[in-house]
Amino acid sequence: LVLELNQVIIPTYGTVPDQQNLHTPEWVDFDDKTDSLFFKDGQRRIDFVLVYEDESKKMTHKRSDRKKQKRKRQVYESNLINNGLHLEATRSVLDEKLIFVKVHAPWEVLCTYAEVMHIKLPLQHNDLKTRDSAFNWFSRFFRVDENIIKPEQEFFTAPFQKEHLSNFYIQDKDTFFNPATRSRIVHFILSRVEYATKNNVKKFGINKLLDTGIYKAAFPLHDSSFRHPSTDPKCPSERYLLYREWAHPKNIFKLQPLDFIRKYYGEKIGIYFAWLGFYTNMLTVAAVVGVGCFLYGCLTKNNCTWSQEVCDPNIGGNIIMCPQCDKVCTYWNLNITCESSKKLCIFDSFGTLVFAVFMGIWVTFFLEFWKRRQAELEYEWDTVEFLEQEEQVRPEYEARCTHVVMNEITQQEEHVPYTACGKCVRMTFCTSAIFFWILLIIASVVGIIVYRLSVFLVFSAKLSQHISGTEAIRKYLTPQTATSVTASLISFVVIMILNIIYEKVAILITDFELPRTQTDYENSLTTKMFLFQFVNYYSSCFYIAFFKGKFVGHPGSPVYWLGKYRNEECDPGGCLLELTTQLAIIVGGKAIWNNIQEVLLPLVKNLIGGYSAAARSEKVVARWEQDYHLQPIGKLGLFYEYLEMVIQFGFVTLFVASFPLAPLLALINNMLEIRLDAWKLTTQFRRMVPQKAQDIGAWQPILQGIAILAVVTNAMIIAFTSDMIPRLVYYWSFSVPPYGSHSSHTMKGYINSTLSVFNISDFKNVSKPLSPWFGNQVTCRQVSNKHLYRDLRYPPGHQHQYEHNIYYWHVIAAKLAFIIVMEHVIYFVKFIISYAIPDVSQKTKSKVKREKYLTQKLLHENDLKGVKKTMGKTADKIIEGADSTFRHKDE
Repeated sequence: LVLELNQVIIPTYGTVPDQQNLHTPEWVDFDDKTDSLFFKDGQRRIDFVLVYEDESKKMTHKRSDRKKQKRKRQVYESNLINNGLHLEATRSVLDEKLIFVKVHAPWEVLCTYAEVMHIKLPLQHNDLKTRDSAFNWFSRFFRVDENIIKPEQEFFTAPFQKEHLSNFYIQDKDTFFNPATRSRIVHFILSRVEYATKNNVKKFGINKLLDTGIYKAAFPLHDSSFRHPSTDPKCPSERYLLYREWAHPKNIFKLQPLDFIRKYYGEKIGIYFAWLGFYTNMLTVAAVVGVGCFLYGCLTKNNCTWSQEVCDPNIGGNIIMCPQCDKVCTYWNLNITCESSKKLCIFDSFGTLVFAVFMGIWVTFFLEFWKRRQAELEYEWDTVEFLEQEEQVRPEYEARCTHVVMNEITQQEEHVPYTACGKCVRMTFCTSAIFFWILLIIASVVGIIVYRLSVFLVFSAKLSQHISGTEAIRKYLTPQTATSVTASLISFVVIMILNIIYEKVAILITDFELPRTQTDYENSLTTKMFLFQFVNYYSSCFYIAFFKGKFVGHPGSPVYWLGKYRNEECDPGGCLLELTTQLAIIVGGKAIWNNIQEVLLPLVKNLIGGYSAAARSEKVVARWEQDYHLQPIGKLGLFYEYLEMVIQFGFVTLFVASFPLAPLLALINNMLEIRLDAWKLTTQFRRMVPQKAQDIGAWQPILQGIAILAVVTNAMIIAFTSDMIPRLVYYWSFSVPPYGSHSSHTMKGYINSTLSVFNISDFKNVSKPLSPWFGNQVTCRQVSNKHLYRDLRYPPGHQHQYEHNIYYWHVIAAKLAFIIVMEHVIYFVKFIISYAIPDVSQKTKSKVKREKYLTQKLLHENDLKGVKKTMGKTADKIIEGADSTFRHKDE
């Protein structure tokens, strides 16, 4: 491709014209046509706009620097003209220092580059019959009105070839290349035209000129205002239609006009909104099942026998529990946790198990059906056989190409920014920096744990004194609850602060790595950011789910953290309830924060940047100047949007067994997210350069990895964090002989049988309470090493006192068996589903085959006929010559 560009497309590539030979843009005055998308002649369409500040009016640089910048810009614009582009310059209406250079690509240039870029264009109408879906009658209520946004015509397409121009479906040369395609072609040229040569190294491309400040902006134009249609009859006002029928809040329950989005913004943005919409639709099913499981828990919470025993004043009221911390904590009655036990019944019910299994299967359906949907979009949007263009080397990489090495393939010398040893040093440094920041996150988690341990002592000693007069508050605002909620809030704040800092650090590390192309850059940054975000957002949840309250010892021999702090025990409602609280705060808080940030930041920046001044100005402002005052989309494009959704996907799948309402929160957030992202693109940001994309890229394997991990985490949450397995073991084994005294399987007596007895005389001085409440009592019931009401140890006086009893080992065996069975069953079902659902539907396969057949027939058979026709005439001449020779010999 590069060879093609050098030899055919850009004959002046690598040459810098003399000053007197420079071509300059046409200078015109603004004609007060605010919505015009054309040059002043009204015929040539504006395909791109370049913006620079007049060097003669700059005061921030030295005169020599200004002259160098002007020279580079003039050479660049001259080379653009040499390559067939038309340029027209206009001075700003609001700021006389700004110059707008409008770029137009004529028909010949578009055809030439369309062939080089292998752009697929229409051959003929799609003649395959399509069957209406069985759900069409239902979905039509949610689709955009076809009278407003007309459905795109379906065509069979093929890579464009100039020599087969007559075979393509061309009704009008002005509309054969749509505006998005025109902008993509022009950006391709802008990225490859030279502006200087230094030390035999060519300097080229608009990106480097933007980075060095020679140009202030480069962007394609929006086609109208989003508030009203264009006054220009040649303009279709697609931006206005997108805002009205897609980005406006009134369309929150409508389906997205994906083909129209793709037509206006390109495939890369189209595939993002297609994926986000598909994910949101699939969340509807998960949310309904999750709400059903939650309601099941609400309806059955009053039938929880073990919760009733906790609340019973004759059972839970007579059970005296051991202190949960050293000295300042005191003894307490079990029935004060009555409300927590009722809440736990909602989330720790049979519905939890059903929902966890369902989500393990749901995520497989989601990924498999998305592959099918993606394959359909690949065909419909002409990216099935998309050939990746030769990516431009990043200017940062090019600028540091000072070392010369021998290319093993071409056997030619080439410039690289570092040697093999230098590359190893860079990779070592970057890897070390990443691990340092991950360790910093872990340190912050340790800090939160230390906060929990230390503050729990303070709340235990002080909280009851301050609220002793208000029994209603005291019942809910326990030391454990206060510690859990404040720790979750602090954890959320720390997560967001570290997230903001690390975003900048990850970019600095990736810049130091110096990736060669933009794709390499984005892939490298994606890996770093996701790895960091994974640890940042999920570490506190993993701690609560799998570590908190698991290693606390027993009252006579507690385990200490860092040799000083007694290991943290679970909240009276259990660690499952605390995990639910943590998830609700992080998921809800993150959604609210992100949405506020996405709405306010662009709005405030536009107001500060002069967008409001332009709107209030009495002067008529051109379309290109209005767009200039909007926010740039940024080099990373949709990277942060994908990252936000993938992190949410992790919360929805990894810990959903503890929080069945997570899919509902995600659904509500995503319905708003789609419209907010659409609103930003159509109203607050400049139009993005349309780009091709086959799929969602590196995010696909990340989603698959999360889906696999989710099965393990949910199985372990049910086994080790919830109370389900111990209850089942008691119901089926320890409630009846030989271990129990009941005649039939029951949950009665569960609380009493799962609490261990401790003799208070065995307390060590370091942990003995300062003020015992219960006078002559000599024993207390131990808090669970997993759950408040359970610790399965032999009583004092037993030959194995304070060691785990047989019930404990039964429970451990049942937990391990449950994890193995659940994982294997779900993985087996996932495998069957993946095998049964093909990645590409038969309908799409037929369309692809039909298109290939037509391409071969229309493009290649015509060549063959021409060859046959030519060869036929040649053969006739040969035969005629042979006949005349033979006749001459006979005579």
